Order: sequence, then structure tokens, then C-alpha cells
Amino acid sequence: MGLLCSKNSHYTEADTEENAQTAEIERRIEQETKAEKHIQKLLLLGAGESGKSTIFKQIKLLFQTGFDEAELKSYVSVIDANIYQTIKILCDGSKEFAQNDDSTKYVLSSENKVIGEKLSEIGSRLDYPRLNRELAEEIGNLWKDSAIQETYARGNELQVPDCTHYFMENLLRLSDANYVPTKEDVLYARVRTTGVVEIQFSPVGENKKSGEVYRLFDVGGQRNERRKWIHLFEGVTAVIFCAAINEYDQTLFEDEQKNRMMETKELFDWVLKQPCFEKTSFMLFLNKFDVFEKKVLKVPLNVCEWFKDYQPVSTGKQEIEHAYEFIKKKFEELYFQSTAPARVDRVFKVYRTTALDQKVVKKTFKLVDETLRRRNLFEAGLL
Repeated sequence: MGLLCSKNSHYTEADTEENAQTAEIERRIEQETKAEKHIQKLLLLGAGESGKSTIFKQIKLLFQTGFDEAELKSYVSVIDANIYQTIKILCDGSKEFAQNDDSTKYVLSSENKVIGEKLSEIGSRLDYPRLNRELAEEIGNLWKDSAIQETYARGNELQVPDCTHYFMENLLRLSDANYVPTKEDVLYARVRTTGVVEIQFSPVGENKKSGEVYRLFDVGGQRNERRKWIHLFEGVTAVIFCAAINEYDQTLFEDEQKNRMMETKELFDWVLKQPCFEKTSFMLFLNKFDVFEKKVLKVPLNVCEWFKDYQPVSTGKQEIEHAYEFIKKKFEELYFQSTAPARVDRVFKVYRTTALDQKVVKKTFKLVDETLRRRNLFEAGLL
């Protein structure tokens, strides 16, 4: 009899412990579910080369701990690859222009031809050597060659990345044996995004109760990456759509017959019409303004089919502002044309951005945060 009581007592203790563990698990799940409800989901979309990933890196620097030394060092090989790939593009471009235009201004000097062949071969490899002082000096000499400079001036006809000038002007520093990339180097480094990356942050700091917590998702912008977007479309608080406004005279990396701005227009139109974004806020970042303001005074907007009705009215800063406002209006018109009447009350804001400018990005995200917090208060009936 005593044995039976002892067994029952044993089972009761075990059951009590198991029940306590189950209750603790359920409590944690409930806490995590509540926490998740307070996290706002942001989706960073745009075509390839629109600057999305630079925005993403800025968020990590601004509102998280940034990059530790190991992460910074991991960008050494990326930067080396950017340099070798770029110099190959320029060497190949100078050859093409020299043949097609029958012009000597695209012909390299005899000495630089040999260097160009060597560097083009390196740029064709899958594995690149670490940039050293000797290679940096050769690349620097090639960069200064008038034929390469003439080719670079026609970079919009090639696939010359925006980081070219920055890296070419810093070759000796980048080739140092003890080189560790700076935050600025990392922002300029170009890595084509594949798959999905995410980051959680608060624009006013984690410890301030008034600040929303956001989870930002960045996905590849090239056409072959866009099939991965769909599964992220549910439960999105806001879409941040990046449009590189300097690319009105350039073609796609993946389709050299397609104008980049026309691709951006079609992509924005498609995203706006997605059924799951019926109540989703839209933040349009008209990005790369720093590159745009230098280009637009040299290359007229109306070279792009979408902007064929553009008429310049002035020069200098006045013309830059006029051109920017024209593009902004085009996107605003597209937004309202592509938005069904039932969706017109969703939030739509346009921001002028330069992804490489930390102050601009910080200010922009604080404005985005303010807009979304006001929307939440309005929906809760508190405004």
C-alpha cells in the first residue's frame, strides 16, 4: 500500500514539473507573439543597382552596432573584386569604342596596352589576387590613361559601377598590406544581393519606449531574384521602394536592351498593384541624387522614353531642381494611376535620398518613423 502511494506521489511530482514546463513554454510563446505584433515589417524593394543594399548597410551603421572588425575585413575581397571587374570593363570598353568609332582617343598607350591585357585577364578570373602595391600602381597608371578616361566618360553605355571613381582614387590605401576597410569603403563596396537579408532596428533607439521597432527586409533586385519577393508580401507595414534617378540613360545589367528607368517604372507599377498591399504604406526613395545632380546638366532627361516630354528651363541648381521635380511628378502620377480607388487613403510619401550620405539617410528614416507612428495612432483612433 505504501509502495502504491509512493508511486502516485512520484507521478504527481513528474506531472507537476511537466505542467510547469508546458506553462512556461506557452507563456514565452505568448510573450513572443505579443512582441512580434509590435514589430513593424518594412520591405525594401527596387530594381538592381537602385541603392537598396547601401540603404540597408546605413541602417546597420546608424541604428545598430555597425560592423565589427571581422565584418569589415570580410569586405577586402569584395573591394578587390570591384576594382578588378571595373578595370576590365573599362579596358574592354576602350577596345570596343576604338573599333566601332575608329577613333584614336580610345586607344591605350603601348605600355598601358600590355598592363590592360594583364588586368583584363585577372578581371576574368573567378578568384582574384589580393590587391598589392605593384598591382595598385599599374591600375592607377591605367586609370590615368586618357583612353580610359574617355571610356569612363561613356560609362553609361557600359556597366561601370558607381563606386569606380572612389576606389580608383584610393588605390594605394586599399592595397596596403594591413588594410582594414573603413565604414565608407563598405558603403561603396558593391555586392549583388541574392536571397533575403533582414535587420531589426528602432530609429529613435531601443531604450526609448516611444519608438517603433522595425524589421527591414532587403531582397535582390535583379529580375532572376524577384520570384523570392512574393512570400515576403504578407503582413507588410510599409514598402520602401528605391528608384535610382540617375539611371535614366543606362541599361540593365541583365538586359542591355532595356533602359533602367523604364524597368523601374514598370516594377513600381507592378508592386503598387499587388493585392496584399491594399493597406500598405508606400515610401518612395528617389535615390542617388548626388550622381543625378552631376549628370543631369550634361545628359538631358528626355533621352529616356518616359521623360521624352521634358523641357529644360534653366541652368545650374535651378535646372537640377526643375529636373528632379519633373521626375518626382512622374512617379506621383504613376502612383495614383496604378492605385485603385479603394486604396487611395493608404500613406504615400516621396523622399529625396543619397544612400551614401549618412545624415540624409538618418533624417529620412526618422521622417519615415514619424509618418508610420502617426498612421498607427490614427488607425487606433488616437488622432
